[in-house]
Amino acid sequence: MARQLDEQIVGRFPVGRRLRVLDVGMGQGTQALRLARAGHQVTGLEKDSTMVAVARESLAGEPEGIRERMRIIEGDGRDTGVHFLPGSFDVVLCHGVLMYVEEPDPLLAGLARMLAPGGLLSLLVRNGDALAFRPGLSGDWPEALAAFDTVSYRNRLGLDVRADRLKDLTSTLAGIGAPLHAWYGVRVFTDTAADGAGIPADVETLLAVEEKAGRTDPYRGVAALLHLCGVRG
Repeated sequence: MARQLDEQIVGRFPVGRRLRVLDVGMGQGTQALRLARAGHQVTGLEKDSTMVAVARESLAGEPEGIRERMRIIEGDGRDTGVHFLPGSFDVVLCHGVLMYVEEPDPLLAGLARMLAPGGLLSLLVRNGDALAFRPGLSGDWPEALAAFDTVSYRNRLGLDVRADRLKDLTSTLAGIGAPLHAWYGVRVFTDTAADGAGIPADVETLLAVEEKAGRTDPYRGVAALLHLCGVRG
């Protein structure tokens, strides 16, 4: 996903430009820190105090220049209007968040308002069109059958969450003024790997396969996750 995001950033902004990035639901700050290391000005917004503490600890170990380029705010992603002015960011990330939000449209509209004209909105969501894949490949036929007619599922943490369908998000993004520009699949072949499985010896080839599948039909359409990139008009 990081490679996909970099591809979109390079294709939209001049090389060397320091971008204003907002990472909503940043978790432990993996992408936020990566982009700060690349020279961008990054703001991370996260409501989970444990994740905030982990991110701050990671940031504290970075060189001073990177620490100065990144700030962390503890808060809800649905309250971006409380913290920031409209049009304040060139790039807004919201990765792995929508599945925990029962009504995502207000959140998405708020994210779009944060974008400057021409800004990039990056979403990572559970693919509602492929929920039957994991149980089907594992031989759980009742679960696979039920998955065709729902966007609800239980994740590996045991939480009941929701997925999004590509056509629905395409419509939503158009409606909030950040129409879909590109989309990719994420975890096409590796989603069925056992929890705790070690990193394979030839990880670069694995990543190359996943990256290729994530941009190639029909493989990307059955990925566990979808990476959608909208552009503010």
